[in-house]
Amino acid sequence: MHAILTMIIQRLGLGLITLIAVSFIMSVAIEFLPGDLAQEVLGQSATPETVAAFRAELGLDRAFHTRYFEWLGNVLTGDLGTSLANQREISELLGTRLYNTLFLASIAAAISVPIAITLGVLAALYRNSLYDRLVNIFTLSTISTPEFFVAYILILWFSVTVRIFPSISDIGPDLGFWEHVYRSMLPALTLTLVVIAHMMRMTRAAIINLLASPYIEMATLKGVPRRDVIIRHALPNALAPIINVVVLNLAYLIVGVVVVEVVFVYPGLGQLLVDSVSKRDMPVVQACCLVFAITYILLNLTADILSILSNPRLLHPR
Repeated sequence: MHAILTMIIQRLGLGLITLIAVSFIMSVAIEFLPGDLAQEVLGQSATPETVAAFRAELGLDRAFHTRYFEWLGNVLTGDLGTSLANQREISELLGTRLYNTLFLASIAAAISVPIAITLGVLAALYRNSLYDRLVNIFTLSTISTPEFFVAYILILWFSVTVRIFPSISDIGPDLGFWEHVYRSMLPALTLTLVVIAHMMRMTRAAIINLLASPYIEMATLKGVPRRDVIIRHALPNALAPIINVVVLNLAYLIVGVVVVEVVFVYPGLGQLLVDSVSKRDMPVVQACCLVFAITYILLNLTADILSILSNPRLLHPR
């Protein structure tokens, strides 16, 4: 347990350094973007004097490093600041959007994780069979297909041809749970098709690698049925790599939703990030990137802890 606590403290320290580096890189990238927030808000008819006065009011006339370190100091004290575009508290903007993104990721995870693990186990059980080859063809096809293309295909099928789900996810705070699920189903299915292939292939590969282990060969020589060999002996020992790939894909479901949310006009954190970039609203962009980075770091740490708990030998690598 002491070794696990030491690892957690080390990872959290490295995570803090990573967060600061990510925020700095994003701030520099936004600074080089063309356009101006003051001009965007005031419109093309604004005079140069009006634009200059508005920039001074927003603090945009100060040096980049001054604004960045002031923002970083506020974040370290828990203050995310105020949006430059609409003067609203950033924490207020992030609250509902983050909930919507987590809700969408939860639906996609609830669908994709059990299906991916089941398909991976069956592919290992019936290795080199027609089923295994068909599943491999399907997964390679979905991995190779861009998210936005999958999204538009699903819209064509389920919104235009069959008309089961709405093509635009009109999400509001007054929706009930199942109505929220219904309107989020198409983006959730898009994310499911994107991540299920990776999880399934990694599950299959982890189990097949273990099938060459001596204890698996011994169980086979003793006459244990192949199904029991995989489910009772190989699968529990393959949990560490499976947990890693599942948790990393869960991180992708939260962090990588930008394209999907934009296609379906889903009011999540990814849509807020895109809108803020177009307005050059740097504090909101920095806050969104910070949330994404925190999510990814914490889920990576969770994957490491769960992997070690499932296989304590990982604490002592050879």
